[in-house]
Amino acid sequence: MSLTFEDFRPGHFATFGPRHVSREELIAFASEFDPQPMHLDDEAAASSLAGGLSGSGWHMCALAMRMQVDGFIGRADSRGGLGVDEVKWMAPLRPGDDLTLQVHVEEARASGSRPDCGIVRMRAELFNASGGRLMSIARSGLFGRRPAASDRGACLRGLLRRHTDTQ
Repeated sequence: MSLTFEDFRPGHFATFGPRHVSREELIAFASEFDPQPMHLDDEAAASSLAGGLSGSGWHMCALAMRMQVDGFIGRADSRGGLGVDEVKWMAPLRPGDDLTLQVHVEEARASGSRPDCGIVRMRAELFNASGGRLMSIARSGLFGRRPAASDRGACLRGLLRRHTDTQ
């Protein structure tokens, strides 16, 4: 069953994980997309603000997105993202962290320009195994709506009319 706009009610939506992040994965992501010393080198990282090897904040965003796609977006009538309102990185991602993602629906409203869709604003928060909040991201997405009962009736009447017109 596909999740539609009507399935997203304000409040806690779901929790996903745990998702383990290895040292090798952390360094591979940083090497490719954010090659700063605190993400690649133990010695340089020790003297950084993070005080040790830490993952890129963009890696946390990518992990949160993957956890959401695996958790619910992959089975939803998602019509696309509308943008990110806010990203906050509160604590460093560390090699060996086991991550959990909590997703909360902040607002769900019908689209004014697309009656077949609704806009859902959500906040996803990424936590490590000890409960430390590492990141928060607020974003909006467009989701398909279920046809209204009257729309389904009109559709059925139209099908019946076409069927009887061809006989």
